[in-house]
Amino acid sequence: MWLKGDLQPTQQGTPGQEQPSTLKMYMGVRIVLVEPAGPLNVGSVARVMKNMGLSQLVLVNPQCDHLSQDAQQMAVHGVDILEKAQVVATIPDGLVGCQRAIATTARSRAIPTTLEHPRTALPWLLSAGVTSALIFGPESRGLSNDELNHAQRFVRIPTSSTYPVLNLAQAVTVCCYELYQYQLYQSTHQPSPVPSQPLSPAPPYQDSAPLDLIERYSNHLEALLLKIGYLYPHTKAARMEKLRRLLNRATPTTEEINMLRGMVRQVEWALQFLPKSGVDDPSKPNQS
Repeated sequence: MWLKGDLQPTQQGTPGQEQPSTLKMYMGVRIVLVEPAGPLNVGSVARVMKNMGLSQLVLVNPQCDHLSQDAQQMAVHGVDILEKAQVVATIPDGLVGCQRAIATTARSRAIPTTLEHPRTALPWLLSAGVTSALIFGPESRGLSNDELNHAQRFVRIPTSSTYPVLNLAQAVTVCCYELYQYQLYQSTHQPSPVPSQPLSPAPPYQDSAPLDLIERYSNHLEALLLKIGYLYPHTKAARMEKLRRLLNRATPTTEEINMLRGMVRQVEWALQFLPKSGVDDPSKPNQS
């Protein structure tokens, strides 16, 4: 039974009918679970994805059998999502081809980044020509700061301070619901479900570089900075985290990333012709 004001998830169009562009973008959003440990949770996620019309499930280094009987029982009619799930080793592997990614976190972090409300941040994932992902952390710990580096924006679901941490499947449900409401509103021009908090429009697509291309550039730059002594092994993680956040805020285009990588290659070439004394020894502290 539906309560007054509920928007029923039945307006996805009929077979053969052209679907609104916002719906097509919505259906392409990946749900990325990092190291999920509970088959019941994974099955529940597949079920809610089916409820909300999503189908692309990515499992990063899963710690359970996503095709187990427990998972399939919880998935009910979403078993096909479990069967088609992409299993990868790392977060970058799961984001190949994506230009935008939002990560979820349940607590404040020591990072200079705003934690946004899902309702205002998630529409950013839906833009023409963009492949997007929504990343969720392990049940036991959530996403680490290092894992958050792979996203450009971050959301936190408002909850009671008495017990603020949601179950993994619950967090996925809330975020998928908010995304579904936005695309339904855009596709059918229905009144906003929460008039007091207007839904944020998705900005125009600007040829954002794929996240895997940015990751390869970051790794290339890190290797160079270690070689010339700007980075040291014991401090590289903290400095590269700041550089990655800078890149994520800038949302560079593919052309811009290729230009930056060309600079790195040119510096590597030039280093071949410098006397060894011209390159810092990474084992020695930089006195400057």
